[in-house]
Amino acid sequence: MPEIGEIKGGKELGYKDNHKRMWCACKDCGKQRWVLLLKGQPKIELCYLCAISHSKKVGDKAFRWKGGKSKTSKGYILIWLSPDDFFYPMINGTGYVLEHRLVMAKSLNRCLLPWEVVHHKNGIKGDNHIENLELLPAAKYHIVDSVAKQYMRRLETKVDKLLEGQRELKAEIRLLRFENNQLKEQYVSHY
Repeated sequence: MPEIGEIKGGKELGYKDNHKRMWCACKDCGKQRWVLLLKGQPKIELCYLCAISHSKKVGDKAFRWKGGKSKTSKGYILIWLSPDDFFYPMINGTGYVLEHRLVMAKSLNRCLLPWEVVHHKNGIKGDNHIENLELLPAAKYHIVDSVAKQYMRRLETKVDKLLEGQRELKAEIRLLRFENNQLKEQYVSHY
């Protein structure tokens, strides 16, 4: 029987590859087995059966618990809620709730209704301070607001481009006036 911490090559142990493996004990049940090494450390700390039992645990009891906070691809922050939480009815299918909805619900001391929309006033999805949030009665108001803001941003961009063009034209006019004065002086001094 190998000793805990003993390292051997994969081919020595009957594997097809020659990756190094270490004889380790499961950190839960103590079952001993060969574990693949990754950067000098065992890749897996649990045996197969313990890993399966851990995967069924949720929340802070889960094996890979990272605090219950994550970010969506669109920039919104998700918060995990335990089933005994007052705001648990607001969760999505995976046990998480959008942080801005949770902040608004806590400030109102009630769960939000599914059709109520929480709007970020400054447009930054990660800024979930209550001062930056506004509760809208329905999505149609949010759509009108976001479309109006998008239109305003486009107009501001056009105005900026026009002002830049105006500055360029003023500089060109100054240059043309200077050249015109030069030509007048040459003409007057010549005749």
